[in-house]
Amino acid sequence: MAAGISDDLMAPEVIEDPHTYYRTIRELDPIHWNDRWGGWVLTRYDDVVQVLRDWKRFSSDRMGFLANELSPEEQEPLTPIFDVLSRWMVFSDPPHHTKLRLLLNPLFTPTAVEYYREQVRGIVKRRLDEIEPLGRMEVVRDLAYQIPMSVILDLMGARELDRDDIKVWSEQLGAFFFIRADEPRRREIAVEGVNNLVALLEPLIEERRASRGDDLISVLLNAEDAGEITHDDVVATCVLLIFGGHETTMNLIANGTLALIRNPGSWEFLRDNPDTMRNAVEELLRYDGSVKTTVRWAKEDVEVGGQLIRAGERVLCGLSAANRDPAQFPDPDRLELTRSPNLHVAFAHGIHVCIGGPLAKLEAREAFTALTQRLPCPTLETEHLEYRPTVIGRALMRLPVTF
Repeated sequence: MAAGISDDLMAPEVIEDPHTYYRTIRELDPIHWNDRWGGWVLTRYDDVVQVLRDWKRFSSDRMGFLANELSPEEQEPLTPIFDVLSRWMVFSDPPHHTKLRLLLNPLFTPTAVEYYREQVRGIVKRRLDEIEPLGRMEVVRDLAYQIPMSVILDLMGARELDRDDIKVWSEQLGAFFFIRADEPRRREIAVEGVNNLVALLEPLIEERRASRGDDLISVLLNAEDAGEITHDDVVATCVLLIFGGHETTMNLIANGTLALIRNPGSWEFLRDNPDTMRNAVEELLRYDGSVKTTVRWAKEDVEVGGQLIRAGERVLCGLSAANRDPAQFPDPDRLELTRSPNLHVAFAHGIHVCIGGPLAKLEAREAFTALTQRLPCPTLETEHLEYRPTVIGRALMRLPVTF
């Protein structure tokens, strides 16, 4: 352990303020071996981009590597998790990743997601019509969750699904990633969540099998009929779409709202300069993005930034650390809403760059445009904000404000 660096990635002060923690690592030991986690922590922009780009030598197969770490007896209770998550393209390497990505990519291009702009605008308007007279809101629950969940259900042709149930079960599944590894019921909770989501989605998938449309489930079923993917791939990808389709955008809207409140004049700047919103959303992603880190495994011995990483070793790519690297971003701890260029890695990089990024950005632009045009800059009800205890996500539990 390098002097002056704690290896507790889940320490309360690290969860609350990861940027200070990762800045310390970058300054003292930028490619840092974390004894407690058992892997390397990367904090420089160039090193992170190198690893994310090099899919041939760095694997994303989280479940495969987990299987190697667990005995058959330890794996058995986790069978539902392995059955679903091992088929997620985010945790897959080519060629499985490539097949799923090529199927879904056309539906998430910047041009394709423009189709949903008016729908998103309508959702935001209806939510603010209800919220504005109250003079207060809890941003995560009342707005940030509602927008992406409504859109992803529409994309899947599943508007009728119960959003409250989905939120509960998604949070249960999230326990696999978002709760301390030493939490005794973490994996049991996650199994319950994935089982509930599968039970919710399978009847809908079978119903859609008999009556196809132009929705995401139908696209997957057509690929199954063509022999390109299996039924298990269809189910797993639907769970991923439900889980991942709202999480990132929800956090982006909540974190971005907080950043605007805490940086005086930012709210008013966007109100007076709505044409800067595209750049502003990119900067909010860089400044305090939805995902702090992502994990890779070395397939062979690789040198990164002068450090030899051995085959089989874990690498924690610090996305938020890279996004505050002064070698890439001048004055990186300052929120600069007109920053350009802004080659952040908030949605990762390379073949695993977030497929839903264009949709998330569109949703965020519509949300922040409506918020800044309709409401005065809110006031935090409390400065004591809590984040989910996770190494991966940057997720506020609640964000209560008044205006």
